[in-house]
Amino acid sequence: MHPLLTIAVRAARAAADTITRAAENIDKVKADVKGRNDFVTDADRNAEYRIIETIQKTHPNHGFFAEESGQTGNNSEVEWVIDPIDGTTNFIRGIPHYAISIAAQIKGKIEVGVVYDPVREELFTASRGNGAQLNGKRIRVANATNLEQCLLATGFPFRSMEQFDNYMTLFGKLYPKVSEMRRAGSAALDLAYLAAGRFDGFWEFGLKWWDIAAGSLLVTEAGGIMGDLQGNPNFKNANSLLAANPKIFKAILAASKAN
Repeated sequence: MHPLLTIAVRAARAAADTITRAAENIDKVKADVKGRNDFVTDADRNAEYRIIETIQKTHPNHGFFAEESGQTGNNSEVEWVIDPIDGTTNFIRGIPHYAISIAAQIKGKIEVGVVYDPVREELFTASRGNGAQLNGKRIRVANATNLEQCLLATGFPFRSMEQFDNYMTLFGKLYPKVSEMRRAGSAALDLAYLAAGRFDGFWEFGLKWWDIAAGSLLVTEAGGIMGDLQGNPNFKNANSLLAANPKIFKAILAASKAN
């Protein structure tokens, strides 16, 4: 296992302990509003602290780009991209669908990624050039070849309504052409499920880098491709994301451009 992946897994499990304890007394969890439909809890902050603390024990000079504490140590070649609870709204409501997302990027390129579901104890891991795994077993994207076969995942543009019309337009173009569509509330898990062949594609507007950094490596190492909804491969700072196997990626793009 890649040395940084070993650390990422250790950090994810440390965060999971904190999150699981909080979930057992969810009525006592305090939630603050960060923005429209965007929440943070003490569990988010404590889990993020555990992740950073675990990494700093062995790599005190690494940088961090974390959802709750922002960017620190950004002069380091190695930067960790962290979302302590992706799916905080689900967590607050007692809906058992959320995950810890941790990625390490070196000179801006993601090298290792972990998405850990503490409820189901599913550990999705990837390191560049070594494939993607679920609990140690190799995973691959599904081999769907046409949209009629596809179960797609998506997410509403909940942080801002600016993309809502674009979202609904694309939804209207895609939904009649696919088998079904799901909106579960965690982009990190959506990408992990895509990598494992559970979903055939994923698209969303308005995501942040910490939402998708780890999941993006899972998808590409499992044989999928990533881009924005115009087909551009540089999706990191784009306002949209599309992920699928190569054939479905092209099919979704074609459907999105149809009148």
